[in-house]
Amino acid sequence: MAKATLTVWKFNTPGGARDASATLNRLASEQSIVLHDAATVSWEEGKKKPKTQQHTPTTSAGALGGAFWGMLFGLIFFIPLLGAAVGAAAGALAGSLTDVGIDDGFIKKVRDQITPGTSALFVMSSDAVIDKVREAFADNPPDDLIFTNLSAEQEAALHDAFDED
Repeated sequence: MAKATLTVWKFNTPGGARDASATLNRLASEQSIVLHDAATVSWEEGKKKPKTQQHTPTTSAGALGGAFWGMLFGLIFFIPLLGAAVGAAAGALAGSLTDVGIDDGFIKKVRDQITPGTSALFVMSSDAVIDKVREAFADNPPDDLIFTNLSAEQEAALHDAFDED
């Protein structure tokens, strides 16, 4: 199995990530990508906090599970509201995520970009057929790649795949 990659795509509408998740599931069923796990964050205008949802059953091979997504989204969106004691414990847990590039910089970048009126699709995947992925997302392309733990060359290829010609 190829190395799994975590990517975070931002959409400038609250429903963009949900729609993209459906496209991603279709691509997985067509074997154009191996989907290990995915979750969305959708933040409606006027709401105090975003709505989060895991989209891949936790029985999937390589699935990260609800605990991972809950901790990650808690660190990004909710910890500043919970107080110092919880924040310190979460900080210790977050330290274990730095090996895959999830660090304070990641948390700040996502927190700053996912705001009311936007959404994001968090995807753990491998073996993507980039041409098929690009074609599938032609009608609903992501507005921004917030994060990936791909190499610089792989990330550039992914950006090139979604750039307008």
